[in-house]
Amino acid sequence: MNPGFWKGRQVFITGHTGFKGAWLALWLQKVGAGVTAFSLEPPTHPSLFEAAQVAQGITSIHGDIRDYDALGAALRDSGASVVFHLAAQATVADGYRLARDTFATNLTGTLNLLDAIRECPAVKAAVVVTSDKCYVPSAAGEPLREGDPLGGKDPYSASKSCAEIATACWRESFFNADDSPRIATARAGNVIGGGDWAAHRLLPDIVRAFHAGNPVSLRMPDAVRPWQHVLEALAGYLLLAEHMCGGVGARYAQAWNFGPAESDQLMVGEFAERCARLWGGNARVEVAQTNFQKETETLRLDATHARQTLGWTPHWNADQALQHTLDWYRAWYAGSGDKDCIRALTLAQIDDYTGTP
Repeated sequence: MNPGFWKGRQVFITGHTGFKGAWLALWLQKVGAGVTAFSLEPPTHPSLFEAAQVAQGITSIHGDIRDYDALGAALRDSGASVVFHLAAQATVADGYRLARDTFATNLTGTLNLLDAIRECPAVKAAVVVTSDKCYVPSAAGEPLREGDPLGGKDPYSASKSCAEIATACWRESFFNADDSPRIATARAGNVIGGGDWAAHRLLPDIVRAFHAGNPVSLRMPDAVRPWQHVLEALAGYLLLAEHMCGGVGARYAQAWNFGPAESDQLMVGEFAERCARLWGGNARVEVAQTNFQKETETLRLDATHARQTLGWTPHWNADQALQHTLDWYRAWYAGSGDKDCIRALTLAQIDDYTGTP
């Protein structure tokens, strides 16, 4: 990432009240970008958006991406040249509970944004964030590459597969001229980091259990996932946007995987045990007697394309990512959610990641 590229640049983000979007908004603030952001109210309480005072220094608009008129007006008024689309229904569990709403948000909301971009000549590049779960699972557990078949099996995953197909369609149909905005999709691994309070997501469930002195109960301890800190994925999105704004930006308007090294694609049980060791005390792990939802057993990502073509590479291994994440939650509990402290800590972790003194 080149901080100079972002200084003074107008950027539009959807989903900034969510976990990943809040980290991105803070990072862009830190490097001097002018940020306009559009999202529903925070999806959880507490939330990173509120805890780290993300709305400070940006134009924060609360709205629904299913509302085309409101979304389009916000994008036009922003004057943004770069767009990051992160607004989504973001969990497998809620996909089962709210299947139709999940498709309305993740597919129709994405199409609303793409059509809004068509009406905004200032936009030069957009990164549409989907999911590593957009692929047809590999029966042999092989790492998935960008050209592998799409086809999630549960409502959340299927909605992300649809968003990928729709974005590719819009790119070929409406963004294929030499002067068109460059549209890419990004498929990241399972991201962790401070400030994620979602229900039925492993790391937040682990932290809540350990803080309460309870064991964490695992539904699928043998499932394999590509674990990485949220800043790894965001660094990829930022780097991708920079490349799309360059002189040969069209070559980068495609799908990209951002995932960890093979050694950090761990079984859920091993991941939880590492958390317990780092947390200390009486932290412990047990296996649940029942599993209330179906999920892919093995999910690995191959990010060779991003490494070789973009020059992107992970900075933190799984243990470093876990240490930074658990440090954040310890600080949260120790300070009773003091907002100034949490904002300072979150910005400091961005500095630590980027190597800023």
